[in-house]
Amino acid sequence: MAMEERVFPRDYSEEELENVEPKVYPQRWVQLGYLSALALLSDWICFSVAAAPSTFETAFAGHSAASLIDIFLFTNVASCFLVTDVVKKFGLGTAIKGASALMAAGCLLRSGLDVSGLWGSPSSHLVPYEFFVFGTVLVGAAQPFFQCTPPVLSATWFAASERATSTAVALNFNQIGIAVAFLVGGSMATDPTGLQNYFAIISIFTVLAAIGTFLQFQTAPPIPPSSSELEKALNGEEEPPFIESVEKFFKTPGFTMPLAAFICSITITNVVGAFIDDVMERGGITNQFSIDLAGAGFELAILVGGIVIGGYVDRTKQYKKVTLACLLSTLFMILPLGLTDHAIGHEPVLLIAALLGLGISAGPIQPINAELAVDVTYPGDETAVESVQQIGGNLASAILVPICEFASKQDYQLLPQNPEFASDVRGDVLVLMAIAMGTFAYFSGFDAPLKRSLADCGDEGGTCDVPVPQESESLPTTSSELIK
Repeated sequence: MAMEERVFPRDYSEEELENVEPKVYPQRWVQLGYLSALALLSDWICFSVAAAPSTFETAFAGHSAASLIDIFLFTNVASCFLVTDVVKKFGLGTAIKGASALMAAGCLLRSGLDVSGLWGSPSSHLVPYEFFVFGTVLVGAAQPFFQCTPPVLSATWFAASERATSTAVALNFNQIGIAVAFLVGGSMATDPTGLQNYFAIISIFTVLAAIGTFLQFQTAPPIPPSSSELEKALNGEEEPPFIESVEKFFKTPGFTMPLAAFICSITITNVVGAFIDDVMERGGITNQFSIDLAGAGFELAILVGGIVIGGYVDRTKQYKKVTLACLLSTLFMILPLGLTDHAIGHEPVLLIAALLGLGISAGPIQPINAELAVDVTYPGDETAVESVQQIGGNLASAILVPICEFASKQDYQLLPQNPEFASDVRGDVLVLMAIAMGTFAYFSGFDAPLKRSLADCGDEGGTCDVPVPQESESLPTTSSELIK
């Protein structure tokens, strides 16, 4: 039987829901595939000119690639404030379809609707800069609908034993978009004609993704996938406006710890990604293609780490232990990126190993703590939770990028009087290490009940061995008590 696009709380009576068992559908993988692809495309577009800034600045004299990325990111932050209420009013399916169309329209504006150069007719007729900026703003406004909705997609479609993994895939797939931007943009956008053809290819992919989304993306399955979602339906939970949700979240014990961890992770990965050329050159890697490959490897490591470690958290619910381990590993992996031992000199192999290790360590912190924040705020709005995290992460990144750019020019000597151990370390690495250490210390105090995990402990593939707060004398024993 073909699945209908419907929101289950509105279609079942209380009596019917009480007799329904949680169920998952194969359609969930289609949902995950589209949201991940849209996230990939959105960050590919955001960083499309980062791999060829000189070509862009030649084509659009007087304008920099960095300023265009800033425009994109500030639009992204503003749009994050709207995502929760739009999804609430129109439903997940309609919101994602609309955002995919908005992104496609933005790309078509950026390419000038001209794809003739792809079939042998050279074209360097780039659109006016104002059109290009407007297209970029449209894509920036669309992106939060792909970044802020992975937790609600996981909650709506995936079983309790799959949620952290599905969130990791959808949330981190944008990193692959950044990798594609460096690999494809670096090879294609070598002159204005190549730049035009590059934008045309991106437009084709976004239009195809939008068409597929309209045809196949749905809002919710006929039957909820977990006991916690059934419980929300039984209780007729309706999500409040975004601002009310935010106020409630910050009053919820344990919410700020995963928020801090999420911001720490996204800030470190964004800063390292933004200055990947400088990082590689410090370690003696100067060939541009090698730098692009290293950057792509870093982004891929973020995705792989999220899937592998997220799968472990799905099975064990050990959010705190895993997050602390990832933060500690992140702290140690950052150091080689800016430390030079004078006796040894440059060590490209060590640099690459540290870069990949950083991706595997820091990347999973984001999806794991997106799920943890949803867990402690249950039955709160999952989209609102992720919107708060994305706003915090993007704002922190915007603030820290110029700070780290300045700090990267500061060089601190260590043990200069000892020839065997003399070394130097860059200031930006010290800034990132301080962020990781501060977050580790703050997150160590996490001690809040995992309300959603407790509600789901009887589900197939779930676990009832859920960590509990040490200071709690008693815990809720039923799902109804958990959501009061």
